[in-house]
Amino acid sequence: MAQVHIEVRPGAYRDSVSLLEVSRAVASSPGVEDAIVAMGTPLNVDLMRELGFHLDQPSPNDLIIAIRAIDQAAIINGLSTMAAEFSSIDQRARSASGDGQLAPPRSVGRAHDADLALISVPGTGAFAEAIDALEAGQSVMLFSDNVPIWQEIILKEFASSRNLIVMGPDCGTAVIGGVGLGFANVVRPGPIGIVAASGTGAQQVLALLDLAGVGITHCIGVGGRDLSAEVAARSTMSAIAALAEDPDTKTIVLISKPPAAEVAELVRSSTSAISKPVVFALLGEGSPDLTKTTEEILGTIGVVVPDWPSWGEVSTLRATGKYLRGLYSGGTICDEAMVIAANQLGQIRSNIPLRAEWKHDPFAESIEHTFIDFGDDAMTVGRAHPMIDSTLRIERLHKEMADPSCGVIIMDVVLGHGADADPAPALSSAISEAHDHGQKTPVIISLIGSSGDPQGLIRQAEILSGVGAFVTVSNATAVNIAISLIQMNEAS
Repeated sequence: MAQVHIEVRPGAYRDSVSLLEVSRAVASSPGVEDAIVAMGTPLNVDLMRELGFHLDQPSPNDLIIAIRAIDQAAIINGLSTMAAEFSSIDQRARSASGDGQLAPPRSVGRAHDADLALISVPGTGAFAEAIDALEAGQSVMLFSDNVPIWQEIILKEFASSRNLIVMGPDCGTAVIGGVGLGFANVVRPGPIGIVAASGTGAQQVLALLDLAGVGITHCIGVGGRDLSAEVAARSTMSAIAALAEDPDTKTIVLISKPPAAEVAELVRSSTSAISKPVVFALLGEGSPDLTKTTEEILGTIGVVVPDWPSWGEVSTLRATGKYLRGLYSGGTICDEAMVIAANQLGQIRSNIPLRAEWKHDPFAESIEHTFIDFGDDAMTVGRAHPMIDSTLRIERLHKEMADPSCGVIIMDVVLGHGADADPAPALSSAISEAHDHGQKTPVIISLIGSSGDPQGLIRQAEILSGVGAFVTVSNATAVNIAISLIQMNEAS
């Protein structure tokens, strides 16, 4: 009979990426059937309960250890593995400190030689750290999410008063002077300067530019809410002004998830006096998709648009049901997909809906056409981002492939520094497992990555296409193919 071990360690905080590493190691221990080592956030506790671990609601600051194994000896072995993993993580931290001791907590403001601070702490502590950095004369990339919007406005006003910039909150991607920050693709230097109120939207354009042989000066992330009515493009305006003055930047690009209409108009008006070409990629009804925008960018510098690569045979794919399901790790490319799909299929339910009445609980069963952004703030509290940890997406993939109403599944796989070091094997294994159970729902994948990314773009594509998925480097192409399969099924 299986043995279960549940342990709560009050106040024993560990970061989500380290805990993912530990959980995977424990789950791989001999005799261990299920294992989760995670902070006690509601999302993590719900996941534990779905796996059959019964526990009261702990504090989000408590470390929860849940192991199910074939016997008590396997439990002990799993706990030993966990202890060894934590010891290894701490040893790496000691080595990084240079003196054999764990590096003591220190304020970013004390890094006197720095002019840019990257802050990635829980949202409740991000504001104080960002203010400290700004007071020390440092611009800030605020990777942290779950930061209240009123704090974002104060930070950006304060930065502007000191001729600094705040990238974020929830700024997932930036490339400054060739140095990638957060989730960043490996790109070459070149004439394009990017301002991005999006992470994966920026990565889509960066990757396509790279595949066309074109590089960038900078990609300045500003956070997904910067073009909202409340924030009113405070960082966007500063970033565009900086690129306008940069002699190496020949074309400026602004990428954003659907902006507030009045803020979009404000930004367009403010750029009218800039002598350089300014290309707008503001997602929304009637606007071009990110692939078409990239092709427009190439046109401003006289570069011929290449044939965007793909892997697999569309002609062999058949929708198995009536509805399209999107399982995305990137919010902006999920937005792009929904804009394209809604134009042809109508209502798209989502946790980040295009219209308020299309709102859908991401943990509930899909209804008709449903797209989920697994990177949304509500789904990353106490968990690693889905570009690092694909657990929740793969669980949902199994559910969708078993649903007879689901006709086609579309997913993104995002490469680059910071992302999963090898995402294709786990996803391809899940697809193969579903096929083994007779579930043949087509899976179409938008593979967002550059030719220089460490995971290997072609290798990832070949692994995924090898289990029957159709893979393309253009998210817009992936969505249009998925829609065509649904429409052909309806017509038959």
